[in-house]
Amino acid sequence: SPFHFFDDSHEWNQMDKMGHLYSSWQFGRFVGDLFEWSGLNHKKSAIIGAAYSFGYMSTFELLDATNVQWGFSWSDILFNSIGTATYFTQEYFWDKQFAHLKFSFHDSKLAQYRPEVLGSDFSNRLLKDYNGQTYWLSFNPINWFKPESKVPEWLNLSLGYSTNNQLIGDGGTYVITNGSSQQSFTPYRQYFLSLDVNFEAIPTKSRVLKLLFRGLNFIKVPFPALELSQGKLGFRPFYF
Repeated sequence: SPFHFFDDSHEWNQMDKMGHLYSSWQFGRFVGDLFEWSGLNHKKSAIIGAAYSFGYMSTFELLDATNVQWGFSWSDILFNSIGTATYFTQEYFWDKQFAHLKFSFHDSKLAQYRPEVLGSDFSNRLLKDYNGQTYWLSFNPINWFKPESKVPEWLNLSLGYSTNNQLIGDGGTYVITNGSSQQSFTPYRQYFLSLDVNFEAIPTKSRVLKLLFRGLNFIKVPFPALELSQGKLGFRPFYF
């Protein structure tokens, strides 16, 4: 279709926007680290990483802009910018990521009701089932202000965000009729407080372990979590 705009800022309880933010941060880090590893100056590497991240993510909007089902989304661009800025400001000015963006996933069991939208197998559900995804902001506020604290630098607090019971993008109630019975799903937001591990802060001189820890650090480690949703505070003994 011709180039057009599309406002999807209200859809999926903004979970897809969290994906844009998370991906932009991760792409910036990966490319910035790669250029620094090749021998380029740290600040120049951070600039290239940020430029690549924003440019690469923006190409999806240019593709969507000519797709009859979608369109160019300014809200996607906004969250791409926030994710890129989160990487760039920390890396360029402090040479360290004090706050990490992380991801976790579990099988929500909801994809079975709309497999064509939420995924028919695990790999598809991992990307499409927002009910099973949680995006996290992981950080250690104690070590920010007291580096010699007895709290280890690798032990983080983590704030999580997710959605549940969301089978359609616009947030309305989805009703399944089976004979004389009905089953309804009304989406709601979930907020989490948990612990996490910053693998990159674990002391080691091994280059192999450093590489392994760097690779693992995009995943939120399963821990108990407090959950605030539907106006109630609950406890999850194990949440991923």
